[in-house]
Amino acid sequence: MKLSDLAQSDPEVRRAAVHCMANLCLSVPGQPYLEEPYQNVCFQAFLTILQSPKSSDMDDITFCMLLQNALKGIQSLLNGGRMKLTQTDELGALLAVLKKFMFHGLPGLNIEMPTVLYPTPLPQYDGRTPIKPQQSESSASRPTLNKKKKSKVKPKKIQQGEEEEKESSGEIEAAPVTGTGRVNLHEGNTWCPSSLGVQSLPLDGSGAAEKDGVSSPFTSSSWKRVSSSESDFSDAEGGMQSKMRSYQAKVRQGALVCFLSTIKSIEKKVLYGYWSAFIPDTPELGSPQSVSLMTLTLKDPSPKTRACALQVLSAILEGSKQFLSVAEDTSDHRRAFTPFSVMIACSIRELHRCLLLALVAESSSQTVTQIIKCLANLVSNAPYDRLKLSLLTKVWNQIKPYIRHKDVNVRVSSLTLLGAIVSTHAPLPEVQLLLQQPCSSGLGNSNSATPHLSPPDWWKKAPAGPSLEETSVSSPKGSSEPCWLIRLCISIVVLPKEDSCSGSDAGSAAGSTYEPSPMRLEALQVLTLLARGYFSMTQAYLMELGEVICKCMGEADPSIQLHGAKLLEELGTGLIQQYKPDSTAAPDQRAPVFLVVMFWTMMLNGPLPRALQNSEHPTLQASACDALSSILPEAFSNLPNDRQMLCITVLLGLNDSKNRLVKAATSRALGVYVLFPCLRQDVIFVADAANAILMSLEDKSLNVRAKAAWSLGNLTDTLIVNMETPDPSFQEEFSGLLLLKMLRSAIEASKDKDKVKSNAVRALGNLLHFLQPSHIEKPTFAEITEESIQALISTVLTEAAMKVRWNACYAMGNVFKNPALPLGIAPWTSQAYNALTSVVTSCKNFKVRIRSAAALSVPGKREQYGSVDQYARIWNALVTALQKSEDTTDFLEFKYCVSLRTQICQALIHLLSLASASDLPCMKETLELSGIMVQSYILQFLKSGAEGDDTGAPHSPQERDQMVRMALKHVGSIQAPTGDTARRAIMGFLEEILAVCFDSSGSQGALPGLTNQ
Repeated sequence: MKLSDLAQSDPEVRRAAVHCMANLCLSVPGQPYLEEPYQNVCFQAFLTILQSPKSSDMDDITFCMLLQNALKGIQSLLNGGRMKLTQTDELGALLAVLKKFMFHGLPGLNIEMPTVLYPTPLPQYDGRTPIKPQQSESSASRPTLNKKKKSKVKPKKIQQGEEEEKESSGEIEAAPVTGTGRVNLHEGNTWCPSSLGVQSLPLDGSGAAEKDGVSSPFTSSSWKRVSSSESDFSDAEGGMQSKMRSYQAKVRQGALVCFLSTIKSIEKKVLYGYWSAFIPDTPELGSPQSVSLMTLTLKDPSPKTRACALQVLSAILEGSKQFLSVAEDTSDHRRAFTPFSVMIACSIRELHRCLLLALVAESSSQTVTQIIKCLANLVSNAPYDRLKLSLLTKVWNQIKPYIRHKDVNVRVSSLTLLGAIVSTHAPLPEVQLLLQQPCSSGLGNSNSATPHLSPPDWWKKAPAGPSLEETSVSSPKGSSEPCWLIRLCISIVVLPKEDSCSGSDAGSAAGSTYEPSPMRLEALQVLTLLARGYFSMTQAYLMELGEVICKCMGEADPSIQLHGAKLLEELGTGLIQQYKPDSTAAPDQRAPVFLVVMFWTMMLNGPLPRALQNSEHPTLQASACDALSSILPEAFSNLPNDRQMLCITVLLGLNDSKNRLVKAATSRALGVYVLFPCLRQDVIFVADAANAILMSLEDKSLNVRAKAAWSLGNLTDTLIVNMETPDPSFQEEFSGLLLLKMLRSAIEASKDKDKVKSNAVRALGNLLHFLQPSHIEKPTFAEITEESIQALISTVLTEAAMKVRWNACYAMGNVFKNPALPLGIAPWTSQAYNALTSVVTSCKNFKVRIRSAAALSVPGKREQYGSVDQYARIWNALVTALQKSEDTTDFLEFKYCVSLRTQICQALIHLLSLASASDLPCMKETLELSGIMVQSYILQFLKSGAEGDDTGAPHSPQERDQMVRMALKHVGSIQAPTGDTARRAIMGFLEEILAVCFDSSGSQGALPGLTNQ
């Protein structure tokens, strides 16, 4: 510490001391790390060194080495010591020095930073020293816009870049970007207008189409190194300058790597407070662009430093979806101030602009890969549904040529970016149009940024077989062009690779005729994402994709097999979604059932059964099970009997697997199959599936138990559906012992973790609803019924996850539907009602309150509600719940207020329609206190339409009006004792509601016969 102090006179000793301190901060496996007090001391020492100016007696190279050691020390403290930067000043001071040294020695840039950066949503101030003309040899050439001179200098720049990179990060390859490509970018030739008709991306910071855009500080090469032939230095001076540049680049790299460690050690919400200090924003007209990470990406001479800056930017963008979701840029904002949402939108737009500029200007393949990965991260997190159109179009058109880049890593990352585009906020109309672009769009430009590309129809080769040839000419309905991206991905997966792309294909097997494995895997991933987000377009290639899947699953590489199975599952899920009742797809746009049957027959006759039985690769087995569970039920019933039996037999057999992934997937698949209409009345299959599911419910793995509980819930749903069929044979044949076993397992599962409990209580409710009088008469069932209801009551009252409590209330409503249960006379009746009334008045979650109110209105007979006191408690609780229907501290619950009041009003009217003479005095008393409030809400209930809740409440005003009439008729028919005024008061209350409703609606015939009651 003493030797590293500023007072140390010998610069070399000071540098060596800091170097030793940095090494002390390294973590050594198996040994305790530096104690916390020493960590803090070292951190402050390193920070002081970084904050202090260079002393006069220290040469530039020693100073660079001192800075490198200090940065390395802080990085070690953050990585090895897991040091937490909790103090704002401490973090701000570190970020200030990191930002300063990120630009250390960058030609043509000299920034002054404050001592501390403070978190703020507004752009930070950067004081930059104006660049004097004599500071840069090439500054004099900046105003000149002679294209010939520019194209002549650029190859020299690239050559010099190669020399620099050999020194700092190893050999790089020749640039695929020519000077012509850069100039054409500014002329708008590379970003051709898309089918949306949008204009080219403006390349200046202000967004105005300035003619001198080529000389923008971000696009001009004037600040770049000049070759030695143009230099005024002697050979010795030139060598020293080159060495100096190398050391300065290492300082910038050290600052960026340290920044990366800082990002990983702080929370994202803290990091985003400093967003504007490191992320570019669109500058005002005439003002300079603020320095940011993109400054390095566009201006740094070292490819390694540019790559480091992009890694940092990727780390900032990763997981930023929630932060960026506030951005909005769909309309022109002409205000006295810039809203935060518009500021973030400007940042997103500027990031797109700068990254696309960097992409077309980059010469290093490794850095090109980083740029494309960074774009993929940006695309995955940006809210394009809230931004102006064309951002994705520009990215799309710019990335298409790189799919045929000579470097395999660039090709893979290009596919990753395309995958990010088709998965973000899918389906987006902009992307839909891009997918329908002609195959040649963006690939046939002779002035492309990647001149070595093949022609745009490079993938149109001889197909692998006749059936592939037949389907290759098919195109989606309503489109004159096939989806070029699907065609591209299919060709990458199944067709032999071209010699022109084999130069740097790392990762491909020796002698392999196909594209490298990472490329094929990424292509399969893109196909999977297209099937998920744009299924209407993907389904036109259904049979061809089926052949691709069969080919993949028949290969030796387990990764290719696995991705083939994932694609199969996604296609199956898309077909199921089309046939759901709430599907937006018109019947004529669905894939015909006979085609789906052909597709699955191909799968089941192909390598899918072999993958299901491949115990050497359990992950593949599990994915194959998931795929098997995505068969369209309508198609399954039309499969040949032997294929149906194959599916069922394989699943029941795999349920005994020792692997938890396989067992979980099998349990889930059985839970899907028990809902198939062609299987649910098969008593033998349902019983076999039940036994298999109950066995999985006792597994040690929580994931297996959770899947099994979900499947048990589905199986009990099937029991309820079978109850509603006219044929009673299923109930008669279903084993009572198995029913008992299911009840016991469900009770035990209701005591498990929330993931298991939520479906266990759902199953309990269904099972208690399914019990027949013949079951309930038996003593064993009476005992288990009591235990099951107690389990439900305790779950309703417990402070578990809201989903668990919602399911418990739902289950309780199911229990009340069984007329064979002794509801109203059993001892558990009051406990069940008390639990529900407690929830309806006090639960924080309104959806749970709605479900409990729905359960309270299920019993259809007065005697099922128990004693007069019990009935009064339920009535009073519902009135109280109506009063509290807007009492919540959670803003998100307000949207359920109307649904809650609707359900409570229905329950109150239901109770009125069942009330006996002895119940009326209590009801009258409550209405005298709260009648005006209740009346106003019931009037709203009568006048409103459907609220979109799922509680089964009457939705039309006519149905609701009829409910009140029935209640009025019932109350009028009660034989009340002489002198009892309660009946007359309640009738008056209901008549007044109907009269007000009649007056407001003007409906004729709304009140006939009321005067006779």
